[in-house]
Amino acid sequence: MKKVTKLLLAAGISLAVVGVGSSGVLSNISSAASAPLKVGRIEAAAHGTKCFTVAVAVVQNGVIVAASLDDYQFLGSDVAKGVPNSDKDFGQNYKDPAMVLASKKANAKYYSEHMKEEAKSTVSYDKNMAAIEKFATGKTIKSLEATLAAKSKEQMVDAVSGATLVDTQGYLKAILAAAKAAK
Repeated sequence: MKKVTKLLLAAGISLAVVGVGSSGVLSNISSAASAPLKVGRIEAAAHGTKCFTVAVAVVQNGVIVAASLDDYQFLGSDVAKGVPNSDKDFGQNYKDPAMVLASKKANAKYYSEHMKEEAKSTVSYDKNMAAIEKFATGKTIKSLEATLAAKSKEQMVDAVSGATLVDTQGYLKAILAAAKAAK
């Protein structure tokens, strides 16, 4: 099943990278676009100690062609939708039944309101993540590594247009780790 999922992801991203012309036919494929796609996935502590991050990177010829991030955190079951099976056997193992393990992307509306109140954030969680993913996409592993080495945590927030998260650097480091783990 894992291989099938990776193949479907790779096929979908291949079509996105190659592109479909106005006639509905695939555009010419360059030798770079025909190189194999490699997928890496890691779990990281990109945003403090109260959640964990899952980062996925699709790499082709050393270039990050797609990236995906999400944080998972325990949130109140009255305001958030938990991960699958939170309402079944899996959920019976939660220490506090009033809390569920939840994807912040799946609960972006609630989590963004929480960020607005707590941290005065003006950009929604999902838009912050999209900006960080976009920043990494198209960069080589080496260039992303160099950027992260050259800029401070604060400078990385300013470097990523559209993202205002103080942990932007941590998220980019997670994407970099996923890209390096791509197989």
